[in-house]
Amino acid sequence: MRNHKYDLMAAIGVNDEKPEESVLNFAIITGRDDHGQYIVQEYGILKPEVLETLFLPNIISSAEKLLALSDDGQKLEQHPERAMLVSLEYGKQDRLWTSEDSLEELRQLAETAGAEVKAKFLQKRPKPDPGFFIGRGKVRDLALYAQQEDIDLCVFDEELSPAQQRNLEQALGIKVLDRTALILDIFAQRARTNEGKLQVELAQLQYTLPRIMGQGLSLSRLGGGIGTRGPGETKLETDRRVIRDRIAYIKGCIDKVQNVRKLHRSRRNKNQIPSVSLVGYTNAGKSTLLNVLTDSDVYEKDQLFATLDPTTRQLELPDNRQAILTDTVGFIQRLPHQLIAAFKSTLEETLDADLLVHVIDVSHPLYKEQSEAVHQVLQEVGAQDKPVLSVFNKIDKLPSDSGLLVQLENIPESVCISAKKHIGLDVLLAEITARLKLKSIEVILLIPYSESGIAAKLFESGTVLSQDYEGEGIKTRVRIQADDVHRWEKYIVEGDMQS
Repeated sequence: MRNHKYDLMAAIGVNDEKPEESVLNFAIITGRDDHGQYIVQEYGILKPEVLETLFLPNIISSAEKLLALSDDGQKLEQHPERAMLVSLEYGKQDRLWTSEDSLEELRQLAETAGAEVKAKFLQKRPKPDPGFFIGRGKVRDLALYAQQEDIDLCVFDEELSPAQQRNLEQALGIKVLDRTALILDIFAQRARTNEGKLQVELAQLQYTLPRIMGQGLSLSRLGGGIGTRGPGETKLETDRRVIRDRIAYIKGCIDKVQNVRKLHRSRRNKNQIPSVSLVGYTNAGKSTLLNVLTDSDVYEKDQLFATLDPTTRQLELPDNRQAILTDTVGFIQRLPHQLIAAFKSTLEETLDADLLVHVIDVSHPLYKEQSEAVHQVLQEVGAQDKPVLSVFNKIDKLPSDSGLLVQLENIPESVCISAKKHIGLDVLLAEITARLKLKSIEVILLIPYSESGIAAKLFESGTVLSQDYEGEGIKTRVRIQADDVHRWEKYIVEGDMQS
């Protein structure tokens, strides 16, 4: 095929008696392996009706691109993939987000993943097409556009079924991703810790499992690029049993990490150290706020999902108490359920927190909708009943004559700040201090030697800070739970309220 510069080689099986049962198989060279041998991708068995939807020019073009890159010894990641974005508006539009707004956010996600967005398409239908999502006619138009503009990738703003994705890739002849796969790819790029990589791989495998049989026409996936990166990438020949075994193994590893987290949380609870979790929409400024409040150097950047792995730092409160401040993964509208399940151990940090600080980017035109998306995710993980302090960030970007700042300042249980400009941080810290319930009391107990056995119980119910053996008994400085003080009242000789 290569020597004769053939585009593809096909085998047609004709049934004279029943022409409708005739079949087609064809194969295309798509690259080279590590030994320099050509890789051939086979397709079939295809029925005659499928041929009407195949767009061979784009399939051949995609294969030629991969082959050229393989011959040049280059990697696909070095060249931004040219992408077109597609959204479908259907049914009653009762969502807070309009289709245009969601499509614009999809553009930001695609660019974050490294794509070069060339066009956006919005299709309106009464309901999604079960086979092609947006209908065959529109798919044909997109296929022609992809051919004219040399498009490598088509991203849909909804989660596609495995059958829809397979049909669209056949009809368009290029790689097709949905919103979920795009977000998973970004998470794969951002994962740094072992736990984060395991969680992303689990989410990717759970997403891939029902689609493993439908990737035969995903030509570009053989060459890497968006949708194939990260620890969760799998080759097309990987079978379902291997994926299930890998999922079980990763879940076991994550359970071990989760147990370690529980141990750390139990130690913090025993020491009666209050914990605060930063939650919010992606790119709302959580990492910047963490750095400013704790004098840290956590990675921060003005992009979606700049930080993925949770970070915990010690926070000094104005009343000289200490608290634990945790920066959690950013949320987004329609966060893939695979990610919520995979990152359950990480999101549990919010369940254990004494206070949630909801960071809101008020400079974004859709900050109200973003805030609602965060509340929906918190409800999914079971943290809807936690006390929440709303923090309106980036007020320095608001126009001076907008009047929005005055409105925000009058909202109860909220604080207006600018983490970047260090505006309003004192007020924020004062609010956090006031809202953290007093979890412990540090007291000095004098236990008679005749009751020395009681002193041992202090190590179980609190944190013993010091012990001195004096003439009258054992003088012990201990931090115990505030609601447990009554058990030790007759031994208290001195006490103050500290956490």
